[in-house]
Amino acid sequence: MFIKVKVIAGAKKEKIERKKENSFVISVKEPAERNLANTRIKEIIADIYAINSKSVRIISGHQSPSKILSIQGIM
Repeated sequence: MFIKVKVIAGAKKEKIERKKENSFVISVKEPAERNLANTRIKEIIADIYAINSKSVRIISGHQSPSKILSIQGIM
């Protein structure tokens, strides 16, 4: 399963907004450096789908606010 995520790093409050079934806008407090925001995004998506965060991979957009994530184990 693939998920599209737009990330707002360094926000004052953490916020999750679902745009479509497989599309989110997520604000995180972590800065966009040293992979901190990416790690938090993977944790949030894992919590939403009740899976382990190691099942979530960033396919594209490692250094971009627009990301495509792959989730293993969900159809």
